[in-house]
Amino acid sequence: MTNPLSVWRVAVRPRWLAALALALVVAAVFAALGQWQLERSIASATIIERDTETVIALDALEQPQSTMTTEGSGRMVSITCTINPVDDVVVTNRQAEDRAGSWLVRHCLTEAGNSLVVVAGWLQVGNEEASIAGDQGIVVGRYVPTESPQQTDLFDGQREAVAVAELLNLWRDPGPVYGGYLVMEQAPEGLDTIATSAPEAERSLNILNLFYALEWAIFGLFALYLWFRLVKDAWERELEEAQVLDAKLV
Repeated sequence: MTNPLSVWRVAVRPRWLAALALALVVAAVFAALGQWQLERSIASATIIERDTETVIALDALEQPQSTMTTEGSGRMVSITCTINPVDDVVVTNRQAEDRAGSWLVRHCLTEAGNSLVVVAGWLQVGNEEASIAGDQGIVVGRYVPTESPQQTDLFDGQREAVAVAELLNLWRDPGPVYGGYLVMEQAPEGLDTIATSAPEAERSLNILNLFYALEWAIFGLFALYLWFRLVKDAWERELEEAQVLDAKLV
């Protein structure tokens, strides 16, 4: 019996190498078209504008014991509450505004008995142990998502994350808690204000162009698959012919 012919020996014949070159050119053209459609999708993306700087009552956007909404995230809000200095927590190792230091985090309790984490401001250098009086009134600031709990021991005296779930366990008699925390627009006396910025506008991609880009990618892969399928068919025909010839020689 003659040695079986390898499919790859068929593939490297001049005829099929030329066909491979053509398939690669076609795939490259399809890839370029797909890239063009992808760029069009990004360029024509709809920018979703939302007003985050007009102050609105927090309870008009968010509810305690609920996940933060898209509309509430990064929004300037106000809330009427009483801050209890007994529940103050210092969060260390903060990095922002090209500055390192500690934040004073406070417990804000509303008349309805709901709790909110309020970041009051930077503790001033050399004045980290200062006692900041509590207050009752309207608190204004930017409402942002909670941070992940820290990995270190919660009760070792060093806290580096503004994590609502952790702080809730440290407060006395907390009520239903809001899922995010508020960074005060203006720090009280004895603290430095923490600067915040409006969240970036969201973009909604053009789904139709993305679909076209995917189509072109599939066409390019199909061109390569078609070449391989033709080579394999040619190999199978030659293999069958070789088997028929062997049968006649027996």
